Amino acid sequence: MPTPNPQALEFLLSRRSRPAKTLKAPGPDADALMPILTAAARTPDHGKLEPWRFIVLQGDALTRLAGVAKERGAALGLDDDKIAKGHDQFANSPMCVAVIEVQKDAPKIPPLEQTYSAGAVCLALLNAALAAGWGANWLSGWVSHDRGFMTDALGLAENERVAGFLHIGTETSTPPERPRPDLDAITTWVDA
Repeated sequence: MPTPNPQALEFLLSRRSRPAKTLKAPGPDADALMPILTAAARTPDHGKLEPWRFIVLQGDALTRLAGVAKERGAALGLDDDKIAKGHDQFANSPMCVAVIEVQKDAPKIPPLEQTYSAGAVCLALLNAALAAGWGANWLSGWVSHDRGFMTDALGLAENERVAGFLHIGTETSTPPERPRPDLDAITTWVDA
């Protein structure tokens, strides 16, 4: 049995994402980001398949993505609020890691399990960034689902899609605690 780690459990019981709009520069530099990416990559990868990869976005890349979001939103006929939301998540981000799901031809590993793995990487990256003392938020939204944005902004291949945008920076305010699920309402105990 593994050695209990009460501090890690306490972190997981109290962790809280920080809204992306409250994150400011600086974000982690390459040296500070590598342990976070390393922790995220320890996610179950289904037989060393690794159906995901990272794109680290910073500086001018974020400005470019904000512009592409504005162009794509207008081309899709989205309302101004949705366009602004897609634009602002990049324009105001100190740095961002795009977690890219990479569907691979693997007869023993169904596509849905590859999707689950990419989602697990997003949560692991979020928790690692928070544990390292950064503010962090996992966002998706219309930009992560629009094929045109994926190809125009990120150059993704046909077998790739965005699992999430992880914005990481310096926290400017601590969010209040929010209601959590009622475990009795969502848990079934089966013993026979």
